[in-house]
Amino acid sequence: MKLSIFTVATPDLTPEELAKAAIAAGIEGIEWRFKDTPAEVANEKPSFWRNNLCTIDPSASDEELERFRLIALNNNLVNLSVTPYLNECNVDETENVFKAAKKVGASFIRCGVPNYDKSVNYNDLFAKATDYLHHVQEFSQQYGIKALAEIHHNTITPSAGLSHRLVSQFNPDHIGVLHDAGNMVHEGFENYRMGLELLGPYLAHVHVKNAQWVPTGETQDGIKLWKSEWAPIDAGIVNWKQLLADLKAVGYDGYLGIEDFSGQYGSQEMLSNFSSKVKEWLA
Repeated sequence: MKLSIFTVATPDLTPEELAKAAIAAGIEGIEWRFKDTPAEVANEKPSFWRNNLCTIDPSASDEELERFRLIALNNNLVNLSVTPYLNECNVDETENVFKAAKKVGASFIRCGVPNYDKSVNYNDLFAKATDYLHHVQEFSQQYGIKALAEIHHNTITPSAGLSHRLVSQFNPDHIGVLHDAGNMVHEGFENYRMGLELLGPYLAHVHVKNAQWVPTGETQDGIKLWKSEWAPIDAGIVNWKQLLADLKAVGYDGYLGIEDFSGQYGSQEMLSNFSSKVKEWLA
């Protein structure tokens, strides 16, 4: 297995700085965050989901996209993914991501999955996602880039089982699953090995992060309340040494992408810690 970084987790680094930091940590692949930065947040302190300096703007020109292609090429790195936020499942926006991914030389994109908040019936959202993925599969064939649906809380794919239910209608050469055990702490936990076995050829990429449950200190209707929050990769609910063993057992040999939101480390330290810990657990 090889290591990659999803740049949402390194908001204070420029793309060029990120490449140098990745090399120093022994990381080979880059997953570029793909999102606009509204003018009102551009002067804020860098942060994961607002003013992230390590981001491709969806309106980027060919010249700007060439910058990201060359960053990887000139540093002997792999542009693994262009990773947008497509939860509305907009077909035109999705094709724009495929076009950008083609220009920077990426192998895959993250496609959209509808959010689930109880306001719309799951079955209606499943039908919407299925229709959307038919378009996505056509784009994948056209551009030669794979699309991945991520296991993510507050969507209709919070688990391996529900992800498989959605993507199993499609060709795994074109549509796969991005496994994210850290997200499954918040919602969607299943036995990891069983989920990996179920996904089979649809397992295409793995994100590495962790989370934990803590008491809020509040009580409602006589019930003590808990909340989930991010944690360092070696200090949360996910036993990554065991999960890496499960990945080995099912024959996974793709990338492991760090996405640490714990806020416990600076970007360079976070990358180095990820690399050393994962290599230790894989040994």
